[in-house]
Amino acid sequence: MPVKARREFRVASIAEPISHYTDAVAFGDLVFVSGCVGSDVTGRILEPDDVVAQARQALQNVGDILAAAGTGFENVLKVTVLLTDVADRAAVNTVRKEFFGSARPASTLIGVAALALPDAKVEIEAVACLPPTD
Repeated sequence: MPVKARREFRVASIAEPISHYTDAVAFGDLVFVSGCVGSDVTGRILEPDDVVAQARQALQNVGDILAAAGTGFENVLKVTVLLTDVADRAAVNTVRKEFFGSARPASTLIGVAALALPDAKVEIEAVACLPPTD
C-alpha cells in the first residue's frame, strides 16, 4: 500500500500565522484549511465594525488557500464558522452563498466570546477534497 504524503501550504496573500501553524495541510485527497479571519496580508482586520466585509475577506482568504492547494469552494466538504455575535449568522450566510454558489458543505456555527485578533468578528475554517485526477 503506498504511503500518502502530507503537504503544508503557506500562501503569500495570507498574513503570516500568529502561532505555530500553516495555512493548510493536505493529506491524501483532503485539504484542511486553518481558520481565516477578515485580514489583509499584513494581518490587519480590514473593517473592524463590518461583519459582512470581514466574512467576505475571510472567505477570499480561504479561497486563496484552496486554490494554492489545487481545489476550490465546489470541493469544500465541511466549514466551521466562529462568530463573536451569533446574531450575525444571516448576514454571513449571504456572503457564504456568494462564494459557495450551489455547493452546500456540511457546516457548524459556533458563538465565541472573542477571536485571536481583537477586531475580528468572524473566523472560517474548511475541509475540502482535491478534484479527481482521472
